[in-house]
Amino acid sequence: MAVIAEEIELKGHIIDSLILPRVLDTIMDMRGTFEILQLDVGRSKNDESYCRIQVRGPDRMFAELENLGALLPRKAVKTTPAPEDGVLPSGFYGTTHHPTFVFLKGRWREVRDIEMDCVVVISGVTAVCRRQGVVRKGDRIVVGFDGVRVEPPQRSRSPADIFGFMSSQVSPEKPIKYLIRDLALEMKKIHDRNGFIIHVMGTAMVHTGADEALQDLARMGYVQALFVGNGFAVMDVEKQLFGTTLGMDKKTGKVLKSGYKSHLVAINEITRAGGLRQAVRKGVLKSGVLYECVKKDIPFVIGGSLRDDGPLPDTITDVMRAQDEMRRHVRKADMCIICASMLHGIAVGNMLPSRVKTVAVDINPYVVTRLQDRGTTQALGLVTDPALLLPHLAAEIKSLEGITDRSSGKT
Repeated sequence: MAVIAEEIELKGHIIDSLILPRVLDTIMDMRGTFEILQLDVGRSKNDESYCRIQVRGPDRMFAELENLGALLPRKAVKTTPAPEDGVLPSGFYGTTHHPTFVFLKGRWREVRDIEMDCVVVISGVTAVCRRQGVVRKGDRIVVGFDGVRVEPPQRSRSPADIFGFMSSQVSPEKPIKYLIRDLALEMKKIHDRNGFIIHVMGTAMVHTGADEALQDLARMGYVQALFVGNGFAVMDVEKQLFGTTLGMDKKTGKVLKSGYKSHLVAINEITRAGGLRQAVRKGVLKSGVLYECVKKDIPFVIGGSLRDDGPLPDTITDVMRAQDEMRRHVRKADMCIICASMLHGIAVGNMLPSRVKTVAVDINPYVVTRLQDRGTTQALGLVTDPALLLPHLAAEIKSLEGITDRSSGKT
């Protein structure tokens, strides 16, 4: 393995954000050596710091340092043609979800549509992030680390910023009541500037009754896209047609006799109508989350899985096509709220650029931790019952909007 020596730079809030100690730890862990040549520490919370370090070690170590935010010497980016459709050249550069730039034609150019675990394709003077499956023979793929710069986000230290410094630590002991209020304020800011909020919801949100709060958020304009599985969609329909979810009465919580069949009947009714939009138009579906999406022209993506019944005609059973459909909306996202959904949550989290304000809510701390461990480090993790949080969140937003009548939406 080649051993190289390079002078690297670190800029920004490198001490507060723990970038400097993480860089030094990485160098030592990967058996490299370093000498700090210059260290200028900011004198106030708003001042940036600067560090220049002489580093010696294996070439793979520099890839890790760059992912942490180290600036490597400026070199022209290198590319190699893809040998076949879906086949990457050896030594391809694997992306992070942080803002990424390539040095091309004498300028640093930002990579478009950035997400983790993909590659960078160069076309002329344009750099675009692509998943492996859509790479075509002859595409110019970035290889190595020369001419690549990554800028991980540096958290604000403001105590008023719930997405600020160290706020992403997962704990069930966070002051949830105040965080809900702050989250509502943040959503209001995004809403008022015509921003884009994605909601990723698990089946428990319908089963527990929190779907009514989601309907309120949709009516108030706080849902710009909805990502769910077939199970959520079927339960949403069953609840509107029969007042049950998997046969459980929504008022009493008791499982009705022969109720187990209700979700199959719900699938059949939507299939008979030709799909969810047609069911709304024909008056078959008259309420519910998906009804509100259709009426408000809110895009929704229903992703399929191996365990699906039916599925509904609107369910995308080709998971790669479902991914790409989600990507169309993810690229516009300012915020993403994930509730009670591990598989869909992690999948969407992997697509989100680190600039997107992300909230993961689950009663199981493993789900929230798993999302962050898989790479969605920008997520604010809330360990609480999402079925209780969402109604409180909707109530806070109603208060901010001056809405007192939930059913009518009038002030």
